[in-house]
Amino acid sequence: MVDCCIIIPCFNEANRLDIETFKTFQKQNNAFNLLFANDGSTDNTFAVLNSLNEELPNVSILNFETNSGKAETIRKAVLQTNKKYNYIGYLDADLSTSLSEISRLLNIAKTKNKTFVLGSRVKVLGASIKRKFYRHFFGRMVATFIDSLILKLDIYDTQCGAKIIKRDLALSIFKEPFKTKWLFDVELLARTKKLHGKAYCKSNIIEVPLNQWHDTKDTRISFIDFLKTPFALLKLYSNYAK
Repeated sequence: MVDCCIIIPCFNEANRLDIETFKTFQKQNNAFNLLFANDGSTDNTFAVLNSLNEELPNVSILNFETNSGKAETIRKAVLQTNKKYNYIGYLDADLSTSLSEISRLLNIAKTKNKTFVLGSRVKVLGASIKRKFYRHFFGRMVATFIDSLILKLDIYDTQCGAKIIKRDLALSIFKEPFKTKWLFDVELLARTKKLHGKAYCKSNIIEVPLNQWHDTKDTRISFIDFLKTPFALLKLYSNYAK
């Protein structure tokens, strides 16, 4: 039974989509529908996705003609998901988080009865977590600021691009456009806390260390994005900190 929809935002991914990995995963797993959301790509991405859709039964395509960025693309895709799904998740098209890991997160959500499961890029013995030093260093500073002054939920990694969310919760926290683009993951947590309170978050959100996560060479986060981060943090603080 298909009870989870995994959204994969795509912008000019024709040359780096690992089609064979997606095919193998879908042929071995019947609990997922992969929903590829084409974010106004200007290359051959849409054609590549259509060929995958024709070959596999549990693959769907959303085509947005205008590029609006990862956060808005995922938001629009969430709001268009079918009611049959119990869970909605998302991951990056480059598979920095593997499909097997997203499957593990879903299993944890179901067995532990959690409404929000976060992948976490924690370097522990036995895990293969490969991140560029400057991204890890900057990410830790941002995460520390976010949790200390905004969320206050003791979350280590708020920005990992792999999450599983119960559909009714997802519909409520994705309903409105985000205040920021790069830090929308933080907004999801902040909105959950604002809607349901800290006690709910402590009981229903779980952070799961990933066994594998690899930075890709073709990262879509630029140095300019880093420079804009302080302004994004101020927006989050003014809208969600109490």
